[in-house]
Amino acid sequence: MRLHTYEWGDPGAPLVICLHGVGGHGLRFRKLAEERLAHRFRVVAADLRGHGHSAWDEPWDIGTHVGDLLETFDEPAAWIGHSFGGRLTMQVAAERPDMVRQAVLLDPAIFVPPPHSADLSRQALQEETYGSVDEAVEGKIVRSGLAHTPREALEEELRQHAFSADDGRLHLRYSCECVSEAYLQMGAPPPPFEKLRLPTLVVVGALSVVMTAGQAELYRRALGDLLTLEVVPGGHSVLWDAFEETAAAIDAFLES
Repeated sequence: MRLHTYEWGDPGAPLVICLHGVGGHGLRFRKLAEERLAHRFRVVAADLRGHGHSAWDEPWDIGTHVGDLLETFDEPAAWIGHSFGGRLTMQVAAERPDMVRQAVLLDPAIFVPPPHSADLSRQALQEETYGSVDEAVEGKIVRSGLAHTPREALEEELRQHAFSADDGRLHLRYSCECVSEAYLQMGAPPPPFEKLRLPTLVVVGALSVVMTAGQAELYRRALGDLLTLEVVPGGHSVLWDAFEETAAAIDAFLES
């Protein structure tokens, strides 16, 4: 399936592909593209299956997501993936190394232990709905652990990603069942780090617990000098919590 995409920059410039995490959408990369990358890259961000304006059809396993990406994109690129998008970037690099010139993994969800992934999967089936923008902002802060995220980022998120349904409440534009399955998929072992030998930047939130120190060390042992690891302030949502630091690290890495 071809995914819905958003584009910035010169169509003839080198390609950068951006992948969001579960419950997200491609426009989360708007600020990064417009303020940092579009003057020298063609930046394309996708809505993953089950999210945003892409189709929500089953199945939602990792193999299907990778198939969607390889149907949507057919030329080598630098890939930027946040959270589950980072895991998908790793999968594409393992299966089609010719397609990934550089990898930027933003607090990647490399592996979630199965008991925890099962808990997250069950929780994801409870749809988030809100009575107002203020209620939604507060709900996102409490439910999603976004206490370090600037309010303006959450308000933009709601303008782009929420819609008013027949019940008069704000709903977020993703399939709860798809997100639930994605959490289960994160409980499966990732590709061997040894198969991911390409220039890679990993950006980790200082207060995040998504990527463990053990995973980072295994990655470092496998990639050696090919790996750059940056720790930035805030939590899991590094492009929201520490935009300047994260964007600067991406900018420098892609330039090199």
